[in-house]
Formats: sequence, C-alpha cells, structure tokens
Amino acid sequence: MSRKIIAIIPAAGIGARMKAGMPKQYLTILGKTILEHTLSIMLNHCAISRIIVAVSKNDPYSPELSILSHEKVQLVEGGETRAESVLSALNAINEENAWALVHDAARPCLTETDLNKLLEINDEHGAILATPVTDTIKRSDEIGTIITTEDRSQLWQAQTPQFFQADLLKNAIYNGLAKQQIITDESSAMELAGFRPHLVAGRSDNIKVTRPEDLALAEFYLTRKIR
Repeated sequence: MSRKIIAIIPAAGIGARMKAGMPKQYLTILGKTILEHTLSIMLNHCAISRIIVAVSKNDPYSPELSILSHEKVQLVEGGETRAESVLSALNAINEENAWALVHDAARPCLTETDLNKLLEINDEHGAILATPVTDTIKRSDEIGTIITTEDRSQLWQAQTPQFFQADLLKNAIYNGLAKQQIITDESSAMELAGFRPHLVAGRSDNIKVTRPEDLALAEFYLTRKIR
C-alpha cells in the first residue's frame, strides 16, 4: 500500500521572542506572510497529499489568508504547546499508512532538495533534517558561568521537517504528555518512546525565524531561492 504523506504545520504559537505585536508566522517577507511561504513549499510538492495547519483558538489573522482555504489545507485548533498542536493535527488523520511531515510555520526557506532527501526514509524510526554543530558549545551553570566545553563531534542542530509514521508519532506524543515528559520536538517524543530517528543532513539556510534579525536573513535566502 502506498503511503500517504500529510504535512502538519503547528502555527498556534505567539512568537514572544520576535517582540512584533503579532505571531511571527504572520509577519511579511517579500509581500507574503512567513506562513504563506511555508505552505507554498508543501502545496507545490507532488508527494504531499494534504496539509493540516494548527492555529490558535480565535486566531484573528488566519481568516485573512486565502491560502488557508486551499482544497488541500485543513485547519485544526492548536494547543498551548507545540506538542499539543501537533497532536491535535495528528488526531485529524484517518488515512491508512499515513506519514506525518511536521514543519515549523516560521521556517520558510526549506528547499525541495532537502525535502526529497527526508522523504526517502521509510522505516519505523523516522527521520529529521539537521545540521552538524560547527560552533564551539559551552555548558554553563545556572548563573551563566562556563562549566565545560562540549565535544561537538557528534552534536547536531535539529531542524524541520521531521518525518514519522503518523500513528507511531501520535502514540509517542500522547504518552509523553500523559507522563508529563519534556517534548521539545517530534523526535524527542519518538526518542522517549524508544525509537532512534535518523539524522538527514540539511542546509544551514533552512532557518527558523525566531528573533527580529532573522527576518532580514530569511528575506535574503528567499530572494536568492526565487532567483
């Protein structure tokens, strides 16, 4: 049976670190919101059958985006945390042999090449895009004093998309939340459930817009991508 690939975009966050007065996914770059750029990547890929976007309750911005009315896009109500939003989207999946491709709403520079590499994974452990850590990494105490310098040779910085069998991911997140475990991304939920996701080396320009200075960098990468 051929698998159904369903993209999940958790977009219920408020983006407090941006200090922008609105959630960062609705900020504009090159005439489109960040969320529109992100959704366009998924809508333009032939392997993705549909997209589920988790938005906050009473979100005043999502009704203004026509792209969210696309026939392949479904809206669900997100939760207070990323894990809760992703679980809400997973609960809306009823296809057999479904795989969930979870991607940050504020990560608009993903390339088709990286996406295709990730979609080659087809075992129960799933996979994530990631980049090897290149900076020196310090471990500190609670007051900001360096304790030690970490060995970075086996350290990776997680990105998205993250790609897992939908049922396995749903169970992992549900059980993790029930046990009050710390779930920072989908891979961490799968790891807590005993799986060992693959690392697929991605591009460093697949940035997540988190701070005000990231907007200019994302605009640069998107401009270069369009050209």
